[in-house]
Amino acid sequence: MKGLYCDGSSIRLRDDLPMPTPGPGEIRLSVRIVGICDTDLQLAKGYMGFRGVIGHEFVGQTDAGQRVTAEINNACHVCPTCRDGRPGHCPHRTVLGILGHDGAMAEHVVVPTVNLHEIPDELDDREAVFIEPLAAAFRITEQLVLDPGVKIAILGDGKLGMLCAWVARTTGAQVSVIGKHPSKLALAGEAINTYRLDEVSTLAKTFDVVVDCTGSHSGFPTALGLVRPCGTVVLKTTVAGTYTVNLAGIVIDEVRVIGSRCGPFPKAISALVNRQVSVRPLIAAEFPLDEAESAFRAASEKGARKILIHVNPASA
Repeated sequence: MKGLYCDGSSIRLRDDLPMPTPGPGEIRLSVRIVGICDTDLQLAKGYMGFRGVIGHEFVGQTDAGQRVTAEINNACHVCPTCRDGRPGHCPHRTVLGILGHDGAMAEHVVVPTVNLHEIPDELDDREAVFIEPLAAAFRITEQLVLDPGVKIAILGDGKLGMLCAWVARTTGAQVSVIGKHPSKLALAGEAINTYRLDEVSTLAKTFDVVVDCTGSHSGFPTALGLVRPCGTVVLKTTVAGTYTVNLAGIVIDEVRVIGSRCGPFPKAISALVNRQVSVRPLIAAEFPLDEAESAFRAASEKGARKILIHVNPASA
């Protein structure tokens, strides 16, 4: 089988991967299309020490021809954490293409059937591949109350930053996006305020909520400078390596810090079907699987938008 393999510090296309075999409660899917996200880029730098096929944003197809995608946390569903309704934090879980489970940047992937979500006919593959990251953006709305009285800043004008901004906009909150790239900030839309990073000195301690979507070591300290006393910082991206942060400001200003990861697939699917969020402007380029290494290099370029890989175009 052909797929993009991570050896813990780099990635390469291989054609000698074993065909995955479904275990109890699992299904093997033919992969139609997969997206490269910033977590994949971090994995290639050593994040999590992952070895295996990467990729978790995907559209697959069953043997019966049904298009599906899958949640990425593979929980045991029997431990106390799972029974308490937190399967995404199951201590025994594997995570698709991230932790102990091969991902979807290959011709086939195996996932638990309980994690499957059917893709409506209204969505084409290029839209449906965004379900997982859009669900992650919706997770913020489960963790915080956002309404027209809330001033929220999205720090980072990348793919996840824009998804978080568009989701926050659906709540009526006062949304601002702060980034480095005028061309990317322009994607935010008229209902969202935009600022270049070098303009934020006047915005210090003015936001109720700041969401760090930078994937950078400088993101968290910058977010702490933007959030008001008794406000909330949401950490939305992962970074390979360790932070060095002065925690005094968090204590003095009584700032809440929330980690935010995976979110509700049904909300993401509904938002795409109802055209509350349009993801097509985020697509930069598309590659066949045979050019996956080139696709990964394109995704690694500074300021890159979403790169898609068509894996089984005959079935798409």
